[in-house]
Amino acid sequence: MIFLRRLNFIILLNCVFTSIVAQELSRVEPPFWWVDMVNPKLQLMVYGTNIAELMPEISYHGIEITLVTRVKNANYLFIDLFINEAVAGQFKIDFKKEKKIVHTYTYELKERRENSAMREGFDASDVLYLITPDRYANGNPANDQVVSLKEKSNRSLPGGRHGGDIQGMQEHLGYVADMGFTCIWLNPLLENDMAGYSYHGYSTTDFYKVDARFGTNEAFREFSLQAKENGVGLIMDMIINHSGSEHWWMKDLPMDDWVNYQAEFLKGEYHITTHRKPVVQDPYRSKIDLKEFSDGWFVPTMPDLNQRNEFMSTYLLQNSIWWIEYADLKGIRMDTYPYPDMDYLSKWSCGVMNEYPNFNIVGEEWYEQPAVVAHWQKGKESATGHDSCLPSLMDFPLQSAFIKSLNDDRDWDVWVDVYAMLALDFIYPNPKNLVVFPDNHDMSRLFRQVNGNFDLFKLAVAYYATIRGVPQFYYGTEILMADVGPKDDGVIRSDFPGGWEGDQVNGFTGAGLTAQQSEAQQYMKRVLNWRKNNEAIHQGELMHYNPKDGVYVFFRYTETDKVMVILSKNKTNQLLTLSRFNEILPEGMEGVDIISGKKKVLSGTLEVAAMSAMIIDLD
Repeated sequence: MIFLRRLNFIILLNCVFTSIVAQELSRVEPPFWWVDMVNPKLQLMVYGTNIAELMPEISYHGIEITLVTRVKNANYLFIDLFINEAVAGQFKIDFKKEKKIVHTYTYELKERRENSAMREGFDASDVLYLITPDRYANGNPANDQVVSLKEKSNRSLPGGRHGGDIQGMQEHLGYVADMGFTCIWLNPLLENDMAGYSYHGYSTTDFYKVDARFGTNEAFREFSLQAKENGVGLIMDMIINHSGSEHWWMKDLPMDDWVNYQAEFLKGEYHITTHRKPVVQDPYRSKIDLKEFSDGWFVPTMPDLNQRNEFMSTYLLQNSIWWIEYADLKGIRMDTYPYPDMDYLSKWSCGVMNEYPNFNIVGEEWYEQPAVVAHWQKGKESATGHDSCLPSLMDFPLQSAFIKSLNDDRDWDVWVDVYAMLALDFIYPNPKNLVVFPDNHDMSRLFRQVNGNFDLFKLAVAYYATIRGVPQFYYGTEILMADVGPKDDGVIRSDFPGGWEGDQVNGFTGAGLTAQQSEAQQYMKRVLNWRKNNEAIHQGELMHYNPKDGVYVFFRYTETDKVMVILSKNKTNQLLTLSRFNEILPEGMEGVDIISGKKKVLSGTLEVAAMSAMIIDLD
């Protein structure tokens, strides 16, 4: 009898435990939202053991549940809300079973920042500073090792985690601003709980959480605030094409089409993308070619997200808006832009820009032909019928042509590649909003690209600071950081000297830099700080002249301001005849070469030094 009583008690405990497990609620995403958004709709993804058995109810003025969706996996529940005239505050979501409240979740609607919807995005008045957070500065060594995350710190390993973090970047905001940079583009900061090679950030395992080895969400928001106080905006690197294979949902997928080639993945098979980017616009393409490009995975550790799934589609768009609002962003850099579903790219880009009409987003389309890149920019009439709201793209075609021109050792037709590429700007709806750059985190650094030629380096800085578009420089370019040896991403993304205690060289203070490194740093600082206040560079038109005798000349101009840029690759000094430029340069006009600080009277001829740049700010 005693045995039976104990058995019944155990059974009762098991029933209670089973009931608790059945009612467990692990996640609600987005974790909170804001009132007075342009789009009044919000979809909550609720995750928890057998959560689909429950029915959610909300009693809060201005909020209505319009739809509750259960999917194949009973651990997921999607709740569509309509938010109309609700005030900021907390409210309860009651989850009921058979009219009994089983679980209550407190959700919050926050007040938006003043004028948040009309925030200004980055533009041609800005200069972007690209930082790989793990490699810039280690402000808090205590977060180098996080017990709950798989990969630990190993600074000796080029592809390992080195310890750079948000605090390290925040401590050097003064340096960034003093150099003349007005925006920071950060390689991804979100959690990457991968077993290895996680430092770069492109294998997200939680779309709503900053990686603990960088800091916290709150630390990121504080960093954005401090940057803004230093006159520096924040551009967040985002990925909607893929996640990391260790993302929490990959262990319990909500439905059969959450990721592309999902059935194959579950059998241990992988379909890798073909990377054939022109297939998107190819009038002769086959459906299978487009599918294999767009749906294929980058690598087995990067599941390709299926944006045709309506819940995934909404999730990714809301996540982008959440970070803009939460971290007060000035822009987004969208990784691998052409790889997601093309129709979804319209929905995503237009969804963001409808919420923030003055915002800016730059897409990565790494291709060296303008026709392929221009397809994605807002205003482009495309044979595919793609309706884009994407304002900006990375100008890879110009980058390739310019580096080719720099390294061209011919005695004739010098500069012709970059001149000819720029002449194709008619292909773009808005070439002034393209992001121009000499290098980034995926290619060899500028100083290596020019084979250590300091004169060519200075020509590049002068060009990118004055040509049309929004210039971007990679951290360390200003002190001639160069990857040595075989191409290795971990070496390209080397640690910025001075960012770690015990570094013998400090790029932030200048201690230990070579004379050439110091000169490069001061050269860029002088040019970029001058650029901050020059309307002709920010808003002006462009007129360039066919390169002759190793010299390339172009002008940036408005009705009231003019800048003349002269780039020479000649091995000796040369006299430049100025009458050729009379269309825009009146005889006898005066100006100051901002590089040398010398006054120039532009009459007759002008002596141009060998292998040099002149940026003449005309009176």
